Amino acid sequence: MKTKIFIVTPPFTQLNTPYPASAYIKGFLNTLNIESVQADLGIEVILKLFSKVGLSELFEIATIDDAVSDNSKRIFALQEEYIKTIDAVIRFLQGKNPTLALQICQEDYLPEASRFAQLEELDWAFGTMGTQDKGKHLATLYLEDISDFIVECVDANFGFSRYAERLGRSANSFDELYEALQQEPTYIDQLLLSILKERIEAIQPTLFLISVPFPGNLYSAFRSAQWIKNHHPEIKVTMGGGFPNTELRSLSDERVFEFFDYITLDDGEVPVEELIANVENSAHNSFKRTFLLEEGKVVYKNNSLKPDYKQAQVGTPDYSDLMLDKYISVIEIVNPMHRMWSDGRWNKLTMAHGCYWGKCTFCDISLDYIKIYEPVAASLLCDRMEQMMEQTGENGFHYVDEAAPPALMRALALEILRRKLSVTWWTNIRFEKSFSRDLCLLLKASGCIAVSGGLEVASDRLLKLIDKGVTVEQVARVTRNFTEAGIMVHCYLMYGYPTQTVQETVDSLEMVRQLFEAGVLQSGFWHQFAMTAHSPVGIHPEKFGVKKKTEAIGTFANNDIDYIDSTGIEHEKFSFGLKKSLFNFMHGICFDYDLQEWFEFKIPKTKISGDYIFNALEVADDFNIKPAAKIVWLGGKPSVDYVTKSKKGNSWDMMSLTFHDKKESFTIQTNKIEGEWLVAILAKIAVVNTKVLTFQEIKADFESNLEDFELFWHSKPINTLREFGVLVL
Repeated sequence: MKTKIFIVTPPFTQLNTPYPASAYIKGFLNTLNIESVQADLGIEVILKLFSKVGLSELFEIATIDDAVSDNSKRIFALQEEYIKTIDAVIRFLQGKNPTLALQICQEDYLPEASRFAQLEELDWAFGTMGTQDKGKHLATLYLEDISDFIVECVDANFGFSRYAERLGRSANSFDELYEALQQEPTYIDQLLLSILKERIEAIQPTLFLISVPFPGNLYSAFRSAQWIKNHHPEIKVTMGGGFPNTELRSLSDERVFEFFDYITLDDGEVPVEELIANVENSAHNSFKRTFLLEEGKVVYKNNSLKPDYKQAQVGTPDYSDLMLDKYISVIEIVNPMHRMWSDGRWNKLTMAHGCYWGKCTFCDISLDYIKIYEPVAASLLCDRMEQMMEQTGENGFHYVDEAAPPALMRALALEILRRKLSVTWWTNIRFEKSFSRDLCLLLKASGCIAVSGGLEVASDRLLKLIDKGVTVEQVARVTRNFTEAGIMVHCYLMYGYPTQTVQETVDSLEMVRQLFEAGVLQSGFWHQFAMTAHSPVGIHPEKFGVKKKTEAIGTFANNDIDYIDSTGIEHEKFSFGLKKSLFNFMHGICFDYDLQEWFEFKIPKTKISGDYIFNALEVADDFNIKPAAKIVWLGGKPSVDYVTKSKKGNSWDMMSLTFHDKKESFTIQTNKIEGEWLVAILAKIAVVNTKVLTFQEIKADFESNLEDFELFWHSKPINTLREFGVLVL
């Protein structure tokens, strides 16, 4: 029996771009010539819900009684306005109806409820937005108003990027989720199941793969699996993805297998390949990292002799079947990095499997998806980028690495420039000191527009305890290098790390204030520390001054762990003040506020000097160049003029070299011999060349005919070229 495979992402993940897991698996199956179909059920449900028909039905079934808020009553009263405008707004957010922005921005087109009350305070935050951006933001508020109505009057579990997330978060017991699944399907469930029914009848799969990346996808994954088991018991149903990989590693509740036949962990390629073999031949009985039910008991089987595939072998993510022109871009909040998550469509790729650092004590470094580090060659990455651009028509790439390696980023940037690709990309990094001024300029030239990285706690003591491998001073200098190159920097910030004192929280906030005031950070977000089962803190809590509240392992999900910090500090109370201050710092204001003004309770004075970051940025760069450093020229060929200079009866030949970059033109002058060497060497170190010369090779080339390379290298003409694109990498 030949297997027909249907891969889905259940509601809800992102509105603007598909979550890439299904595209990764489909791309892999292509390498085996196995046919598959994929769907993002999240965007399909959203489009069915947010339509004239969907809203009409929604308002018909909504529960409106005395307990309902005035806001929901207002939306219900304006239902005709919502039904009239919804299709046009969705088309606008899909980029198909740009002229609607002019009408939306006049602010008498969309019905307005409570979300629009934010507008006055957001006007200054957004500044003078362009018409399209402002239209997107107003349209987003309009959708959020409808969402508020749905939550209050139709389905309390609804959320744009999550559904019934509460049921999936740290659900040590399956009881609550199981009970919810025994209830009648909600209106949102019915929309999901009607779409699923159509797709199953059209595709008629024998194997149904559900990828569950987050807790907010879990409930709808089980609803989908439940419907298939009830209506098509012949179809084998399996779950994989980020949620089971982190949360379901100690699964033992048999009831889960009323819905799923298999649950796989970690890299999905070999587990899926083995499942296909099992479906096609029941005698196969070989599994890779798979939970299943045998004789009424949950068993974990990992008896396959097949090794996991190398990253070069897994194929290019394949986005076919997905409704790429139907995703909707929204602008929900003013955090510039979060905006990139929700606005625009991104092709997703990975530079390397796992994390090259793999030491941070709060991170799940014991799990394979982080522990096993394997980079992908830059040439193969560019091959995949070119294939995906051809397939999707989009040239934006989000590299979803745990932390992209600097050396591989350099190689990727050189390859992009060599191939003359016009791309836009961004990724997650560690603030390594190897991100020099010149490397940042190279990344910018290749199309890198933003990076995000963890400063976590801006305290050198805690950074050492976290084993982050960076210092605050180093982070300041690296963020300065990115910022000066024109690359936006977003910082992940953490509070409540084990043994963190109130003084360290205050000092961390002061460091963050200074980083924003210095202009080297553009975006940030505070997260409260969460202890997870697979991190060093979760595995060895006693080493970090914390105690688990319970040692019992649940029968369902196990990841977040409740703990008691030896400091006894109530870290939650800092949340509002930290986030409010950051909101203002991101918009370049309130740097002169005393830190106490952000909190309604007494905090100690900061012990950080007011010029700490300023002084860190004043440290002079090291001008010593390593012999093995690579030298690259980003510019083009100069036009050459020969001139003769005379002084006191002596005359000598000079060369005048004129260069044109995208913004301006500039001229340098050298003597004739050095100028001719310079023209020749610039051609050799041009970024389009496959071979990249080292500093030592350039020095040797110069000294084969001329003398005193060091003097020439530090001369005014070379200093000018260093400003305009001669990079030392």
